[in-house]
Amino acid sequence: MSNIHEATVILHDGMHFEGFTGAGTEEAFTVQLDAGESAGGQGKGSNPSKLILVALAGCMGMDVISILRKKRQDIRGLKVHTRAERANEHPMVYTHIWVTVIVTGKQVEAAAVERAIELSMTKYCPTANLLKSVVPIETDYQIIEA
Repeated sequence: MSNIHEATVILHDGMHFEGFTGAGTEEAFTVQLDAGESAGGQGKGSNPSKLILVALAGCMGMDVISILRKKRQDIRGLKVHTRAERANEHPMVYTHIWVTVIVTGKQVEAAAVERAIELSMTKYCPTANLLKSVVPIETDYQIIEA
């Protein structure tokens, strides 16, 4: 696996871009990006800043489910919800992020969930580790018995 990642965006019209990851590889995917109408966009895709939250949720979700499966927890579902506060002035960066991991399963151990989140935040998730260097991230979790 290469240590170089690539992404490209191409303008379609207005503020609507199509983004491409991993061009020419098995990891090639596209994503639609656009601004809201108030910023000159047409709402044809996600706001790029919000994709940062999706990346964080996805990265942590993959870590947490992998760790819980290795711990032989009986997981029936996993949801990672992110919420962030933005500065009011440009560059309007995120100033605080909250992550809630919602685990559904049978007799899931709280300690296993806590450890999985901790490992994701401190060791495995590059998105979390990059973001937490510039913005506070708080985590919590819920366990729903299935």
